Amino acid sequence: MMLIAIIFIVLTLFLGHLGHHWSRNRNSLVTNWPVLGMLPGLFCNLDRIFDFFTHDILDLCGGTFKFKGPWFPSLDFVLTSNPMNVNYILSKNFLNYEKGSEFREIFKPFGDGIVTSDSDSWKSQRKSLHSIMLKNNKFVNYQDIVFRQVLEKGLIPVLEHIVQQGTEMDLEDVLQRFDYDNICLLALGFDSKALSVSFPEVPSKAAFNDIEDSLMCRYLMPVIIWKLQRWLQIGEEKRLSKAMKIADHFLYDCISSKREKLRSRNRVEEDEFDLLTALLVEQEGEILTVSGKISDKFLRDTAFNFMAAGKDTISACLSWFFWLIATNPSVETKILQEIKANSPTSKDRNMILFFTGEELNQFTYLHAALCETLRLYPPVPINHKNSIQPDVLPSGEHVDGNTRILVSFYSMGRNEEIWGKDCLEFKPERWISENGDILHVPTYKFSAFSAGPRTCLGKDMSFKQMKLVTINVLWNYQVELVEGQPIAPSKSITLHIENGLKVRIKKRDI
Repeated sequence: MMLIAIIFIVLTLFLGHLGHHWSRNRNSLVTNWPVLGMLPGLFCNLDRIFDFFTHDILDLCGGTFKFKGPWFPSLDFVLTSNPMNVNYILSKNFLNYEKGSEFREIFKPFGDGIVTSDSDSWKSQRKSLHSIMLKNNKFVNYQDIVFRQVLEKGLIPVLEHIVQQGTEMDLEDVLQRFDYDNICLLALGFDSKALSVSFPEVPSKAAFNDIEDSLMCRYLMPVIIWKLQRWLQIGEEKRLSKAMKIADHFLYDCISSKREKLRSRNRVEEDEFDLLTALLVEQEGEILTVSGKISDKFLRDTAFNFMAAGKDTISACLSWFFWLIATNPSVETKILQEIKANSPTSKDRNMILFFTGEELNQFTYLHAALCETLRLYPPVPINHKNSIQPDVLPSGEHVDGNTRILVSFYSMGRNEEIWGKDCLEFKPERWISENGDILHVPTYKFSAFSAGPRTCLGKDMSFKQMKLVTINVLWNYQVELVEGQPIAPSKSITLHIENGLKVRIKKRDI
């Protein structure tokens, strides 16, 4: 009884202390509790983490906030959406802000790939991927071949099947399968066939999804907790271990098959020039010599990073796009008018509308609508940086060395100082000049593709693919939302719709 009484007294005193501390801090943005810091406020808002950062913190403090974590282990970080800070961190003082060892430890499954690397390693990989993705004509042409294949043999047949069945579907799931087939062919030359009328379970796709979810959990919880889970092999860490085995087995099998295939030939055609092929060969005119200097580990890390960066970003943006135009029918009408003005006069219901990059430049309003979608729902909502040396940000905040910096791209798209009082509205017109051209917005204000030296290499390819998908879907089908479904951002590395996007698809009469 004495022990119970002592415990009761200690708890009473502790709770009383917390109550007193709360009463003193109840008017602050986030309560800084003894021992626990601001962690309770963060955890209580995990289901709306990006809106919590935006409306409950950054909107009220001028765009930059110092978050205080518990005493041990430290989870302190600086959160910002101030465009001057963003420009300074991502561009002007780029060398002082890296991914850092903490980020690499959390995202260890990425290996030594470009997403987690810094300094010379990052520069070397960036240079190599830039050469392949933007300057290698065979790979550039292969992108178009692959995308048209997945469009003609995957997306359109599946939508036709759903129209005939007259059933509801999760459009986000369809688009994610489309994305996965596309990225597998681009990276590995492997057709995963995830997008077909049977909607098959694809182990490698499920593994990549599990890895993303588990890494987000790592990112949000104290290091000591997820490391304990990893040691005990329980919870998300057990799930992560299983998923990594499946993903690595898949990737190394593809690498082995690709090496064997290339050894048997001295020429690779344009319709099979994927990323692995580009990395494994040295071009000498039309003759391709297999390089034996590249390790399987390097190929695995490069392919993993390429796939992780591209497997869901297009589908995430398109999911939000179709939801936004379904709730803004006047925007859909203008896009349809633009498609009609730039398309062949004869309408063949079985015809895929395919345009070159130059022809797609004529779709100004569609480009504006996609930019507006990316502004409000950037596929990568948060950018992680870590300071090397102490610094002072343009907004005046002092940053210690080895400080975690979170740049909220999601919050930047909702910043009144950048976008005006109507920043929460979906208005493609804000992107169009009086002359009818797309307005240029600096990347430190519109950072959906990041900014500075780490700007996404796939930006132009992404816009091209998103335009082709939207043109073909909207020209052929009406997308109707299922009523009553909740629509909210997921708390994940890629900004999905939390519960998917339930729709009905009907043939369009034009």
